[in-house]
Amino acid sequence: MRIPEETVDRIRQAADIVEVVGDFVSLKKRGSNYIACCPFHNEKTPSFNVNPTRQIYKCFGCGKAGDSVRFVMDVENIGYGEALRFLAKKYNIEIQEQEATPEEQIRQNERESLFIILNFAKTFYQETLTRTEEGQSIGLSYFRERGFTNPTIEAFDLGYSVDQWSALLDEAQRKGYNTALLEKAGLVLAKEGGKVYDRFRGRVIFPIHNVAGRVIAFGARILKTDKSQPKYINSPETEVYHKSQVLYGIYQAKQTIRQEDVCYLTEGYTDVLSLYQAGIKNVVASSGTSLTIEQIRLISRFTQNVTILYDGDAAGIKAALRGLDMVLEEGLNVSVANFPDGDDPDSYVRKVGAEAFRDHLRRNTLDFITFKTDTLLRDAGDNPFKRAEVIAEVVGSIVRIPDPIKRQVFFRTTSQQLQVDEQTLISEGNRLIRKQQEQKARDYERQKTTPARGLVPDSPAPAGGDPSLDDINALLNGLEIDAPPYDIPAPVTPKTPTTTKGTRSPLSYQEEECIRLLINYGARELEPGISLCHYMLSELGDIQFQYAPYDLMLTLFREAFQRGDILTSGHFLSQPDTLLQHEAITLTTPRYELSDGWLKHEIIVPREEEVAILADSAYGNILRIKKLLAEQQMVRLKQLISQTANPAESDQYMLEYMHFKRVDMEIAKLLGTVISG
Repeated sequence: MRIPEETVDRIRQAADIVEVVGDFVSLKKRGSNYIACCPFHNEKTPSFNVNPTRQIYKCFGCGKAGDSVRFVMDVENIGYGEALRFLAKKYNIEIQEQEATPEEQIRQNERESLFIILNFAKTFYQETLTRTEEGQSIGLSYFRERGFTNPTIEAFDLGYSVDQWSALLDEAQRKGYNTALLEKAGLVLAKEGGKVYDRFRGRVIFPIHNVAGRVIAFGARILKTDKSQPKYINSPETEVYHKSQVLYGIYQAKQTIRQEDVCYLTEGYTDVLSLYQAGIKNVVASSGTSLTIEQIRLISRFTQNVTILYDGDAAGIKAALRGLDMVLEEGLNVSVANFPDGDDPDSYVRKVGAEAFRDHLRRNTLDFITFKTDTLLRDAGDNPFKRAEVIAEVVGSIVRIPDPIKRQVFFRTTSQQLQVDEQTLISEGNRLIRKQQEQKARDYERQKTTPARGLVPDSPAPAGGDPSLDDINALLNGLEIDAPPYDIPAPVTPKTPTTTKGTRSPLSYQEEECIRLLINYGARELEPGISLCHYMLSELGDIQFQYAPYDLMLTLFREAFQRGDILTSGHFLSQPDTLLQHEAITLTTPRYELSDGWLKHEIIVPREEEVAILADSAYGNILRIKKLLAEQQMVRLKQLISQTANPAESDQYMLEYMHFKRVDMEIAKLLGTVISG
């Protein structure tokens, strides 16, 4: 099905970039923009910028950029149509889709089909819980025994699967759902003989949601005593569900995590449900799996503070210690709250109530380093060898903290706790850090000396895209440089190179600067009747840029100017062409903003948009482009001279070379740069 263009426009206008991005990461206001740690790559210092005025985002770390639709596509890994439907649902915009062509139906995204079929299963299990006799007498009865109320059941979409082989399968087939997709979604299993049956039977159902609130998998608990079956079973890994990247309850908890600036991390589904119902809504669970780096980074989108809530027995304490060094490495502030023996967060909050539970957290929450030190010291007792091992292990955790100030604080407090000289701990920490650095250096050297299979060494980017000699002469007319009194044939124009981030030529940076000036200030008048766009296009003449996106943008500026129009940033930011939109965002998003402190102290800072500065920038940019073009011609002519055996041709090439050498020298004087020999 196709979404009408007018509906697309309504969705784009309704979608506020701050609201959309804020559903996935915790934004902080800085000046007129917002910043956050990027959700697309691992970073500890925020480089992700959201501009509410232009309704765009840009990460200066990984380069990701776009508008609200592109953000949803990137963060959810979905297609354009699915992103529009996601935003339409968020902003309550009804979509009356047009009939798709057969080709469009064939191309329908399988990933979206999985979401649809998982949502069907969620609804089926919900209705089974509340509308069938078995669901009410067994499933709903179990939830009531655990104390869960209707609002909690509804908030987490809890359900029940009847104890039958194919209840879900039969209903899905009756509604026309594809059996193969049911299997891909992990809802049914197929035996070798061709028999297909439901994966979840006779169990209460815990739907697992992603950050956006879409159901991606299920957990299921058996209620009858049957030692031949596991107590819990979960959906298998699918295209939309990767258990190492998911936290149970993150969708329901994210807003409260952001507001209270702390995330409580538990082990199981019922821990989350009981705490949520008690009003402690900033809680998630790792669902019985070992904590992963992806889960840690998911939490870090919303807060830097994590408190681990685990069982009070010895196994629970050991579980609290496992994997938490990874959390420290990610720069998060980790604390641990323990409970009396025999209690877990679920049982304890039901036993004492919400207020007493919160009071327990306030009195019994320790930072991870202190908690780990206490725990290991109790196990070590008075044995000096074991105490030495404790010191080594605790120091090993401290050095994983990336912030040197925090490390120093922990060295001081831990030295008092261990009754060991602080400098001894610091020396041991420094030794471990040096050891880690040396290992990294060895790994790096090993990677450098090991050739990658199937790859060849990088070769220099081709010079390509040279303008004709007539173009160069036309460029230089305004510089009062005499052209030689002879006709020089125009050089053959090689194929325009594909410039990549790692192989950019110096000229591509000047092309970028030219487009940046045009896109930000093209309509600004440098003098009455002469806009910056008019000046720069006149000076550039017929030059073609070598980096394809910049050349296309320059062409669009030329075509618009011929029509009497000057393009603005808005034209490119709304481009359907993703590459042009990305380039425009990069060129219109400044990485830094001028602090209000400068104005407060009456320090006048020249701004680029001032006419005099803008004119100088445009003039310098045009000169640098011309100089680099002349240098390219000189390189080309040197090659021709070295390759020819014909004296007449060699003399001709030398004359051309001397001409461009003069051009290069004259421009260097105008720029005030050092002239190379």
